[in-house]
Amino acid sequence: METRYANPAPLGLMGFGMTTVLLNIHNAGFFPISAMVLAMGIFYGGLAQVIAGIMEFRKGNTFGTTAFTSYGLFWLSLVGLIVMPRLGWAEATPHAYMGWYLFMWGVFTLFMLLGTLRSSVVLRLIFLLLTVLFFLLAARDWTGSETIGTIAGWEGILTGACAIYLAMAEVLHEQLGRKVLPF
Repeated sequence: METRYANPAPLGLMGFGMTTVLLNIHNAGFFPISAMVLAMGIFYGGLAQVIAGIMEFRKGNTFGTTAFTSYGLFWLSLVGLIVMPRLGWAEATPHAYMGWYLFMWGVFTLFMLLGTLRSSVVLRLIFLLLTVLFFLLAARDWTGSETIGTIAGWEGILTGACAIYLAMAEVLHEQLGRKVLPF
């Protein structure tokens, strides 16, 4: 008898999507970073995605394991980069160097985008938008341009919203046994 496991992708997508939307509301200039964004980065964007990645490992899904675990650890490291200097545990990272951190995540995401070429349109869109987001954020940090940061914020809200959409489309599909939302 074959064991059937739940699909962990909606959990990972929701953790990614909601945290991305909330951080990018900040990047778009609406609110400062607060404990709410940091907590989401630790628990839903970070921990929930790592859990989803481990669950994808159990299913034998290398792409899902790599994506969810990596982006979960991205969120945890990003919170660390913000919080550790405030606690006096490390020096703050200079903006130009932070640009390289974001650029490297953009390069990683670009390669992950190639892995989505046979996947759903929405998943390809998420990885395309996320690649653009990382490169925009790197450009913001390299140039100090508030305009690029605002554009990145709006683009990040769209990226996160697409992930939320895909998560809910997959949940509804599995729960109702039919496609309710196209993905």
